[in-house]
Amino acid sequence: MKFFPWIPVLALAVCLPVGARAEVADGIKAVVSEHAITYAEVEDYTRPAVEALRREYASQPDVFQEKLNSALNDSLEQLVERQLILKSFEAEGYKLPDSAVDEFVQERIKERYGDRITLMKTLQAQGMTFEQFRKQLREQYIESALRSQNVQREIVISPYKVENYYNAHLAEFKIDDQVKLRMIVLTKSSADDTNTVKLAREIQSKIKEGTSFTEMASVYSQGSQQHQGGDWGWVEPAKLRPELAATASALKVGETSDAIDTADSIYLMFIEDKKTAHAKPLADVRGEIEKSLRAQQQAQLQKKWIDGLKKKTFIRYF
Repeated sequence: MKFFPWIPVLALAVCLPVGARAEVADGIKAVVSEHAITYAEVEDYTRPAVEALRREYASQPDVFQEKLNSALNDSLEQLVERQLILKSFEAEGYKLPDSAVDEFVQERIKERYGDRITLMKTLQAQGMTFEQFRKQLREQYIESALRSQNVQREIVISPYKVENYYNAHLAEFKIDDQVKLRMIVLTKSSADDTNTVKLAREIQSKIKEGTSFTEMASVYSQGSQQHQGGDWGWVEPAKLRPELAATASALKVGETSDAIDTADSIYLMFIEDKKTAHAKPLADVRGEIEKSLRAQQQAQLQKKWIDGLKKKTFIRYF
């Protein structure tokens, strides 16, 4: 007897059914071997996403329907894959001890419901029995563990692959011209607010006399960076509002701008440093690239594994 998941998974050998059924009862969405996946199961599996889609596309019923159909199709495929994995588990003769399932159930109750009473009330509201809940968690446990063994195993990403990816995708790591910016923001009470214009000029005058920009920003700025002395950090001028972008680009390091008068605010800008457009160094993005390449390889492994299971199992969609 083999106990799962401590023994490695061997090659799957699932026999096709002797004969496919000619008719399928109403409500069946797919058949995997002898297991039927119903419309109701697909709808239940999709339910967590439906409300989010409904809120996001409340004013776009056609788009909502398109997204919903896509979500239902995705759910169907995930349920098909789950049955393929469960069939693999059975075909290889694995056994999952009841004690392991009980432990998993208790962890889920504690994590999501707090206690068994709350769980039972929730299940009753959903029209689900505790036995169905336990069976669902058992299948999730098996699916997760088998995926881990077949897909999430250690993948080695060589430095050569990382460097090749970096060189082939330099545009993804490009950073436009940047300035290290401090800014004083004065909000106008109206379009013809002369008091705020006067205050901006007084602040500018004090800065020219030697008062630090940081000090003046801490006292007068009404922007969210006031308590940081107006520090915006490194920003790309092109991403600033149009009235500010040209000035930020034109100022030299150490220069303070004249007051920039817009419809709603007045700005004073100070450039602490500048960087010309460049690509992020490989050392800064190596981890990001490794993560991306690992995800790609895992996706390839998963597809290869699932495709192998599909070839050995009878599947029919309706």
